Amino acid sequence: MAAGELALVLHAHLPYVRSGEPGSLEEDWYYQALQECYLPLLQVLEEAAADPGQRPRLTLGLSPTLLSLLDDEELNRGFLPWLRLRQELLQLTPDEGRTAAHHLGATMAAMVADWQRCHGKLLPRFRRLQALGVLDLMTCAATHGYLPLLRECPEAVRAQLSTAVREHERLIGQPPLGLWLPECAYYEGLDQVLVQNGLRYSVLDAHGLLHASPRPRYGVYAPICSPAGAAFFGRDSHSTLPVWSASQGYPGDGVYREFHRDLGWDLPESLLAEHGIRSSRPLGLKWHRVTSQTCALESKAPYDPAAAALRVSQHAAEYLAGRAAQSHNLAATIGRPPLLVAPFDAELFGHWWFEGPAFLAELFRQAAAAEIRFTTLRETLESDLTLQVCRPSPSSWGRGGYHDYWLNETNGWVVGEWQRASRAMVRRVNRGVGSSEHRAWLIQAGRELLLAQSSDWSFILRAGTTTELARERIHRHLDRFWRLLLAIDQGTDLPPLWLDAVRREDGLFPLLSGAEWASPSVGSS
Repeated sequence: MAAGELALVLHAHLPYVRSGEPGSLEEDWYYQALQECYLPLLQVLEEAAADPGQRPRLTLGLSPTLLSLLDDEELNRGFLPWLRLRQELLQLTPDEGRTAAHHLGATMAAMVADWQRCHGKLLPRFRRLQALGVLDLMTCAATHGYLPLLRECPEAVRAQLSTAVREHERLIGQPPLGLWLPECAYYEGLDQVLVQNGLRYSVLDAHGLLHASPRPRYGVYAPICSPAGAAFFGRDSHSTLPVWSASQGYPGDGVYREFHRDLGWDLPESLLAEHGIRSSRPLGLKWHRVTSQTCALESKAPYDPAAAALRVSQHAAEYLAGRAAQSHNLAATIGRPPLLVAPFDAELFGHWWFEGPAFLAELFRQAAAAEIRFTTLRETLESDLTLQVCRPSPSSWGRGGYHDYWLNETNGWVVGEWQRASRAMVRRVNRGVGSSEHRAWLIQAGRELLLAQSSDWSFILRAGTTTELARERIHRHLDRFWRLLLAIDQGTDLPPLWLDAVRREDGLFPLLSGAEWASPSVGSS
């Protein structure tokens, strides 16, 4: 009998990085995530599911913007040329990195074959794994809007959630029951909005449960039920720290591949330009290992794939043994087998931590001999478990545990812009529009508003990385929103070429309607 259950929860998300500019940085984000995370993750789950000796289980949140990208045939047609270009560039690896380059080249060749076999269509593979019970697919807010900072306009929160549910059902084939709250951010009363949209469970950081009222009897080791009827699971730090921490966890081990040293930074710009790369940037082509935490980038040693594979097996065994020992100790204290919930950004597995997918494969392979049973959040709730009724505490999994990472001197100005635009959208929807043309413009304005609300841009502004890109994206979507709304209000025309470009770039959520922003008891267009 298992000492306890372990629910691995991955949140897969990218902002809507559709770009009218081939070779853009935004395209790179998406294609690198395909190469390093989403395709390897599918391969690991499919191989584990095909092995009768394994019982893989994973809860996976697929954000609506990511689903839109995965369903975009035009965008996905560019993936193989992008990958083949990197196969060419890989040949420029120096001699001391040839072992690592050969390993990566074989991986990329297998990926090309995998992509061709499924004709670049990944969503049917996710749906099949859910039908097998391997995956529990959750949704997220439509554009990863940070919901506590949208609550001043309740219709804005509802639009994020109702749009997400409808898009998930359109692309996955069934409505979601679970929701990954963007940044695990919760505010009092949000549970009612979840339930109104058919969403029954979500994940909070530990203090979202530990500071609940009344205090949960089992802490984070069992889900609670809110007064509105939504279940919430708490993050277990002991189960997450070894996996996500680069300084204290496995990814920082010296034999693993170094993330920050990339061939794209090492090669001269003139040579990159010969291959159509316009400037130095990460290419996803890395041949160094971490070496040590204090080692300078220029002094990193070559990567040894065989040594890394051995360490992955050792770390998986160590992790499972740690969770079994933790479960035994907890069971003796709380009087029941605990549920350990370990949530992560999916991109940790493969993108940030190259060996992450192999680590998951080892966990599923070794679990049969361990005293840990893998489960999903939905599977847990479908058992005969009785849940304690508690009011969750406002919280997030950002630094500091609350909302200040998304509301500070670097990005606080965005919140006022969201609120002003949201209120204008609600007023326009409540008044209605007369013509089918204006109705289409209003729906496009809704898309631009949702896209401007993405928490990714606020995060980037605070992190100080590609801040100009983040500002440009926010202003672009807000400018388009106000231009569309002003044309409706004043009855003026819009340039057809401009409209076509906007619809082509921001054409997601085909089922969107103005009803998402209608105030209660008010009709909409």
